[in-house]
Amino acid sequence: MKKILAFALSAVMALALLAGCGNQTDNNSSSNDNGGDAGDNPPPPPPRTVSTDGSTSMEKVIGALSESYMAANKDVTVNYNPTGSGAGITAVQEGTCDIGLSSRALKDEEKAAGLKETVLAYDGIAIIVHPDNPVSDLSIEQIAKLYTGEITNWKDVGGSDAEVVLIGREAASGTRDGFESITGTKDKCQYRQELTSTGDVITAVSQNPDAIGYASLAAIKDSVKALSVDGVTPSETTVKDGSYPVQRPFVLVTVEGKALSAAAQSFFDYATSADAADIIAKAGAVAAN
Repeated sequence: MKKILAFALSAVMALALLAGCGNQTDNNSSSNDNGGDAGDNPPPPPPRTVSTDGSTSMEKVIGALSESYMAANKDVTVNYNPTGSGAGITAVQEGTCDIGLSSRALKDEEKAAGLKETVLAYDGIAIIVHPDNPVSDLSIEQIAKLYTGEITNWKDVGGSDAEVVLIGREAASGTRDGFESITGTKDKCQYRQELTSTGDVITAVSQNPDAIGYASLAAIKDSVKALSVDGVTPSETTVKDGSYPVQRPFVLVTVEGKALSAAAQSFFDYATSADAADIIAKAGAVAAN
């Protein structure tokens, strides 16, 4: 009887040991399987970004290009910081953005400092007044006389008997640089207000029947009236054929000899390609390519 009990006890112990080994094997297999799954599914790469900084006049063009590019490149985000041309040029020079945006050509000293310009498009600078202003056309000479204070009343250029209110941009603005260069009024303008963005100029003129201002043709809204200059209406066609006299370039600014990131270079190539011409045109400018 004792032999039978001893045999039975031995059998139970053996079965318990086998069960334990089986569980250990299953656990090891499970651990190996989990490790294999983790290795087969690496985390997705972080999103890529492209930073642009500068001209407020280029907002519509850069916005349209960015939207189109991001639709086809969902892992890339293109950011736009509307600080003005001067600030954008400084930002790319200091390395705080990938691509600077300027609504004027680079100056010789900026090129000498290692900056490179690539003309993206051409834009007309519209001379704008309140929709109720009866004046519809001004010559370059009349515009210059208005802005330098030689003409101070609208009646002297065919308008109402009212004092002219001169609205312009801040000193670092590419739009101001272009306007003053073309009209020969650099450092001579008698501004009532010097505003920091294209949108602010448009808003100020839209709220004052006696105001005159200048703004990117690409940004013009129905709240203001764009005048013809020397008999030529500002439009994509007249900017493209050169007949509209108040126009300037939209420029992408980079550092000479410094490689862009892969994402920034891809966006740059897209923006300057022939494929982007229609998008630029719909945003109100004329593509350089």
